Amino acid sequence: MPNQSSTSSLIATDSVLSSTVDDEEILFQSNGVLTLGVEIELQLIDPLTYNLCSRAEEVLKQTAHLGKIKPEFYLSTIEVNTDICNTAHDAEEDLYQTLCSLRLATKNMGIEFATTGTHPFSKFADWVISPTDRYLELIDRNQWLTRRMSVYGLHVHLGMSSGEECIRFNNFFMYFLPHLLALSSSSPFWQGIDTGLSSCRPTTYEALPTAGQPYHVSKWQDFEYMYKTLKLCGSIKSLKDLWWDLRPSPSFGTLEIRVCDGAATLSETVAVVALIHALAHWFMDNGGWLESVACPPYWLSRENKWRAMRYGLDAELVMNTDGKVKSLREDIQEWFEKLHPYIEKLNYQTYFSTLETIIKYGTSSERQKNVLARTDCFKEVVKHNINEFLLQVPLYQDEQLVYPLSNSLKQAMIKA
Repeated sequence: MPNQSSTSSLIATDSVLSSTVDDEEILFQSNGVLTLGVEIELQLIDPLTYNLCSRAEEVLKQTAHLGKIKPEFYLSTIEVNTDICNTAHDAEEDLYQTLCSLRLATKNMGIEFATTGTHPFSKFADWVISPTDRYLELIDRNQWLTRRMSVYGLHVHLGMSSGEECIRFNNFFMYFLPHLLALSSSSPFWQGIDTGLSSCRPTTYEALPTAGQPYHVSKWQDFEYMYKTLKLCGSIKSLKDLWWDLRPSPSFGTLEIRVCDGAATLSETVAVVALIHALAHWFMDNGGWLESVACPPYWLSRENKWRAMRYGLDAELVMNTDGKVKSLREDIQEWFEKLHPYIEKLNYQTYFSTLETIIKYGTSSERQKNVLARTDCFKEVVKHNINEFLLQVPLYQDEQLVYPLSNSLKQAMIKA
């Protein structure tokens, strides 16, 4: 227990932080409970070379009327956002309409799209940074580490009632980071190299001190203090500089789940969103689960995430500090059983059927590796990823299909 002088010192330090750091950004503003917001990041691809192309400014100009397409760090990337949604069904319809409108607005521009976690062969030396003050400052501060970060993720916002509730859900979802990463894994290749990983995307940003596996905090005040300290010492400029796999977003009133690779298809995207939403509903009714399990040490959480990065759904989870292991697939199936009443209640059966298909037949990473094994050509992998984006469902039996697709299939993505 601290003595009186040390307690006074802590109080004084907290007072200094409060007086020197603007509190507005950390003020939690609830915007609905267990509502959803989804962000997906799209690769802009040249249909002749199948490389990334730096044409985001043109795309943004053509789609400004949509109000849901935003710039990203590189000009070869755009972000698509949903409105606030109540269910995964709403998110699916929102994303579908925006993606159809995007295809329609850009149909004469000679640009294709994909949503996998990395582009298979593009070189980061060729990427052009979006010319904003924030992005240029990030390059100046982090140098080579930031220059590598042309990666594509799926981010899901969950509406929270308060900051304290946000931290509770944050600690609950810490357990599921390996599950979500493995199911969404779509980044086996990097700059023309087969990395041997199911998901190499996290390796591009985890070297940064404020990225990757989040730290455990017990209450909102702990998170608030950490944020203020990081900002005061110059480690971050704002909450946007916390690239954690889970991140409270006070201004939106949400917990932002950021661990997932960009899902290759719309059907997989919404299936992962539905899983997150069903888990959140389960925890809302079973909050005591957190008190019934021991908080794992950081090394254990980090180990399990690494195993998901390396082995995907074939990973074995470390279940406790004694070294007990369990198949990730087995753990996922057990949680599906627990979630069954919520799947029924939310009418998410179709989405969980998609997840079962992923578990049985393979993730995007496995599909991409199959294409490379068959063709020995990274361009064919890109064609496959474009096809899946257009088709909106995984290509398993028909993996021989190559871009360009028939006009009828393209029209499915651009119909009004």
